[in-house]
Amino acid sequence: QVQLVESGGGLVQPGGSLRLFCAASGSIVSSNTMAWYREAPGKQREWVATIIGAVTIYALSVKGRFTISRDGAKNTVYLQMNSLKPEDTAVYYCKKEGYYSSWGQGTQVIVSS
Repeated sequence: QVQLVESGGGLVQPGGSLRLFCAASGSIVSSNTMAWYREAPGKQREWVATIIGAVTIYALSVKGRFTISRDGAKNTVYLQMNSLKPEDTAVYYCKKEGYYSSWGQGTQVIVSS
């Protein structure tokens, strides 16, 4: 069973930046499609970004502001978030995609002045 642990969330002012981390329990980061999702209060969980091989794709709401990346040697997936907006406030989840998918427990991001 793969374990994913997110960290890096916190309180940030609008326009600020945060970097989220997703640490995997095994060497699965390089060989699998990995993604970030988020769930805002009162809303359904939504997809944010995916990395497939060397290709990255983003939701329109975050494109140009967020960057997904990974380091196979550290078994870690990252989400760099810049120009944060109040509407980015949510719990952010890391996911290993595929037939045997796995979710992390989430990390809270609050964008507020």
